[in-house]
Amino acid sequence: MDAVFGYGSDEDNKSKSQGSLAITVQAAPDVGKADLSSETQKMVANNSKMVTYNPSFEALWTPEAGPSNPYYQNGITPGMRNTLGGFIERTNVADFHFEEQHQTFNTFGFAMDPAAANDSLHGSNIVGDRSAWNLMQGRTVHQATKRDAKKRKLDDSAAEQVLAGLGTAMTSEEAAEMAQDVKAIEEAEKAAKEAAQTVKEKAEVSIFEASSIFHGKETKDYQGRTWIDAPTDIKAVEPQSYIPKVCVHTWSGHTKGVQAIRWFPKSGHLLLSASMDCKIKIWDVYNNRKTLRTYMGHQKAVRDICFSTDGRQFASVGYDKIVRYWDTETGTCLKSWRSKGIPYSVKIHPGDDNILAGSSCKNILQWDPRHPNRSSLVQEYIQHLGAVNTVTFIDGNRRVVSTADDKKLFLWEYGIGTAPMKHISEPWMHAMPAVTAAPFDNGNPKYLLCQSLDNQILVYMSGDR
Repeated sequence: MDAVFGYGSDEDNKSKSQGSLAITVQAAPDVGKADLSSETQKMVANNSKMVTYNPSFEALWTPEAGPSNPYYQNGITPGMRNTLGGFIERTNVADFHFEEQHQTFNTFGFAMDPAAANDSLHGSNIVGDRSAWNLMQGRTVHQATKRDAKKRKLDDSAAEQVLAGLGTAMTSEEAAEMAQDVKAIEEAEKAAKEAAQTVKEKAEVSIFEASSIFHGKETKDYQGRTWIDAPTDIKAVEPQSYIPKVCVHTWSGHTKGVQAIRWFPKSGHLLLSASMDCKIKIWDVYNNRKTLRTYMGHQKAVRDICFSTDGRQFASVGYDKIVRYWDTETGTCLKSWRSKGIPYSVKIHPGDDNILAGSSCKNILQWDPRHPNRSSLVQEYIQHLGAVNTVTFIDGNRRVVSTADDKKLFLWEYGIGTAPMKHISEPWMHAMPAVTAAPFDNGNPKYLLCQSLDNQILVYMSGDR
């Protein structure tokens, strides 16, 4: 009976088949359809070697599927970093286009974003002033029309006509506005000139802010002799020189390196020193060997010093581009001048006390302390192609020998700086930063000993053969 009940009629089978047809099976769920044509949905395959558009860095390294890597730092894996803070994206731009955009930004205030070159025409990727981009309609400096240049030229000519009182075709309101703008510009330029003049005057005044300190007991003795006068027991005959073997005395007082030392003329009982601590000191050599006076007038290190013929005055130059003329006894700064460059050497002419300074401006500058105008140059020797290192007088102080960084030696006629009398230059020569004249015969040196930078001492004859 069970087998009989297992069979059904044909109508039952039809009803079951109709019910099964109404049920549908869907294996995958519905997903949102993305617009693959938009630029934000563009994908770059890992094995692709060429792209047809300029994608951003995030688009290139976006994962294809799946969640983000939990070990990413700021969205960048450690292996993708080329700097400590992340990754620097490089963009290949032609030199011409880079210069064009650079000049456009400096001129108009806007430039194209190199990372989105295709959208720059629509103004959506502009760096800088967007209003200027709208005014120029996206034109660069190389694409600016002649009409723009003509317009600027017309504006300039209109301003000139307003200044001249000739009138223009503009309305009265436009002319008044332009005249007001021109007046404002003139006032601004006038204020700038006045400010520059004030700064210059302050600089000129600050040159003369010099002082000195006397460290001795009395400036004069009971006989009325000043402290710079030579002792009476000093012999006039030049003593014989020996090779140094023992350190006799050490003068200490400068806080930084000593740049130059000079003996007092003829007697040598005083020693003048210039230091990089911006100070000049004069020391006693013959008696107690102490500091007698300190001269303070340079704001930077003192480069060189030079006594006059009698030692009553001396000149100093420093890295502050100031040349000073001092009174040795009173410590008063008699004259000061501002040099064009850094003066490297200074000399006082024995005849007229004119001061010559070799400067980094490649020239020798000459001043006269007797000249009423403190800022005027008396003469300028122009021929060297490098900084002038030394200045030396020869031939009865009628000639001037100079050496410079251009590896040349020039012989000048004193007072004539247009062209040197003699020019010594060889391919094997080097710069000579130091020159010493010796020995002297009736005040004229016979030889010039030049320190050359090729580890040699070159000797030139300065007198007659």
